[in-house]
Amino acid sequence: MFVLGVTGGIGCGKTLVTDGFQTLGVSVVDADLVARKIVEPSSECLARIQDHFGAGILQATGELNRALLREIIFAKPLEKQWLENLLHPAIQARTTSDLITAAANSAQPYVIYSAALLLETKQRDKVDQLAVVDISEQLQLQRTTQRDKVGADQIRAIIASQLTRTERLAQADYVIDNSGSREQTQLQVVELHHSLLNALSP
Repeated sequence: MFVLGVTGGIGCGKTLVTDGFQTLGVSVVDADLVARKIVEPSSECLARIQDHFGAGILQATGELNRALLREIIFAKPLEKQWLENLLHPAIQARTTSDLITAAANSAQPYVIYSAALLLETKQRDKVDQLAVVDISEQLQLQRTTQRDKVGADQIRAIIASQLTRTERLAQADYVIDNSGSREQTQLQVVELHHSLLNALSP
């Protein structure tokens, strides 16, 4: 089964793009959704996070306080490293299993693996080709601060922790420009979908 990787920096619009592929009947394994599942209440990963950071890292509902955790790890690099060492192996194991399942049940000749840190976490070997969702850093700041209701400094810190736009684009087989309207982005998704169907047809 052919796997198309989809990645992009924070606020670039990966979900918009993968939602577009799903409307076309393409199965999507999203590492960000997997990352949420593995820290759900009663999970082993959440228990270890609570042991490490204290009970204050949980909300009253027992769910992970993601905003607080994000503040901590971007202020303290060693804590960020500890968290990555815990979560990345668990995420990779689950996404590998989910990709196998998606491929076995797919009606299309390819599936999608979407991950914000696909390149940063050296998962390039999981995908056959790579599509990068791209916008300017200025637009990243604007869209993410509006979406997440957080300060620009925190978003800049997250952007700085990821590959640069130039580095990401250098590894792309396809680039989806998401700086325009949703309709313009969806047209690019449809074009790429048909291109892949043509390339992968027997």
